[in-house]
Amino acid sequence: MSYKNLTLDLDGYKVYAGGEGIDLTPREFEILRELLTNRGRILTRQNLLQTVWKYEFFGEERIIDTHIKNLRKKLGTADYIETIRGVGYRIDKED
Repeated sequence: MSYKNLTLDLDGYKVYAGGEGIDLTPREFEILRELLTNRGRILTRQNLLQTVWKYEFFGEERIIDTHIKNLRKKLGTADYIETIRGVGYRIDKED
């Protein structure tokens, strides 16, 4: 699975940006996979909690914001993830 210069190795659970490996936590990897799978669609925090955590989540939905912040930091200067204020997150369709 790829987007721009970002590549996800779903079998190896690895992420590459510009050919360089990036270490992600399992949750970060799953959030990124979900965003790429639903490219162009806005995913709410609740959507991400339901698909990534796969059970009823008891806690603060803002945990997603923390994971997104960490993902952005690890992915570097290219801003792949777009924040839709008051709604959620998406990775745009445009390559």
